[in-house]
Amino acid sequence: MGRMEDDLFDGEMTRRPAGDGEAADAMPDRPLADRMRPQRLEDLVGQDDLLGPGRPLRRLIDGDTLPSLLLWGPPGCGKTSLARVIAGVTAANFLEYSAVQVGSRELKLVMAEAARLRRSLKRRTIIFLDEIHRFNKAQQDALLPWVEKGDVTLIGATTENPSFEINAALLSRTRLFVMKLLDEAALTDLLRRALTDPRGLGGDRPAPPPFADDALRSLALAADGDGRVALNLLEMAAAAATPGETVDAAAIARMIRDRAIRFDKAGEEFYNLISALHKSLRNSDPDAALYYLARMLEAGADPLYVARRLTRCASEDVGLADPQALVQALAARDAAQFLGMPEAALALAQACLYLALAPKSNAAYAGYEAAAAEVRHGLNPPVPLHLRNAPTRLMGSLGYGEGYAYAHDDPAGVAAMDCLPEALRDRRFYAPTARGFEARLGERLVKIRDWKQQRREGAAQPTKDEEA
Repeated sequence: MGRMEDDLFDGEMTRRPAGDGEAADAMPDRPLADRMRPQRLEDLVGQDDLLGPGRPLRRLIDGDTLPSLLLWGPPGCGKTSLARVIAGVTAANFLEYSAVQVGSRELKLVMAEAARLRRSLKRRTIIFLDEIHRFNKAQQDALLPWVEKGDVTLIGATTENPSFEINAALLSRTRLFVMKLLDEAALTDLLRRALTDPRGLGGDRPAPPPFADDALRSLALAADGDGRVALNLLEMAAAAATPGETVDAAAIARMIRDRAIRFDKAGEEFYNLISALHKSLRNSDPDAALYYLARMLEAGADPLYVARRLTRCASEDVGLADPQALVQALAARDAAQFLGMPEAALALAQACLYLALAPKSNAAYAGYEAAAAEVRHGLNPPVPLHLRNAPTRLMGSLGYGEGYAYAHDDPAGVAAMDCLPEALRDRRFYAPTARGFEARLGERLVKIRDWKQQRREGAAQPTKDEEA
């Protein structure tokens, strides 16, 4: 459960997060990121689209008329800080919990008490539930009646995509606000403030060392959009600095050698990166493909998963425009399995470059999808008799195999017979492009179809040569 000051029910059931305001001055040993928690909306950085003057969420907060809402954003973007600012300005009772620690039974008790206070004292209750995605379906369902009746105003915070992690019923009863990664400017502003703010390093004795502008930019870049990480790095750099010397970018580089790369193997960012890799390959952008490949592999992605995606790309986006693409992708898969990381990275990079620079065709993909759509459409005609095998005398007597023409018996190596069912005669599923090797295949396909058509017409009215 979150850090709260009072007992579960204290008459009016008002709770505020501990450690804000004056309490911060009494606890100088707290981490810098905690001491620098915003106390006003103006202190929050990097979310002007939501909290700037006149923006929808800002108007709801200023008017103290919040509906139930979800805050979705990456770690360190300010979700909890925003909720705690709301706690300081709302006239409602405010309760803060973590979904990791609070149980359904305790939450139901709180909900019931909130409903009683709403009816008897006309007091609203806002419940902030951090990491709401950690609640399972049953736990999320338990919130529905209270939210739906308006007995509580729920503020849920999640780092995971609500489309996947939040029940559709609960999602439909809340307003979703998307919070962004903090950009370099926002993080640099946050770091400058922490150096001078009495709650931050500005209140420390001895005073923190001076930081050059390039040092703050280096810290902002290393934080990768996470305000908490930026402040932790600043605190570490200040503690490790040589007294009397200005901290510059070189000093930061020495301190930060192997920073963690933002990458959640089970979360949305994983799928964002693999999507970016595939689309970069499709768009023939080798530089972007190598970049996204490196982001995944350097952060610990399974090289065989990446190899599987490259293999899919080889068939879906290159196809017969360059048949060697599939060979390259499978060879990279075998190399990755044989070598393991980090050596496998080069084999995967080679396949990436080949796929990115290969001519593109999705004709195989589109052709299969068209055929599959026809199959799923419903009534599928039986296989024509002349294509059926006839291993028994009975099947032969029923016409199985009758009229079958063996392609190799024709000098052209092609028989004039139709292979699709009569109801689908002349349907076209595969439409080759004019790119790469597939252009040659397209020319051959045109000749085959023309030749078959001529043979069919000639069968009805033989030419002089055929009569001879």
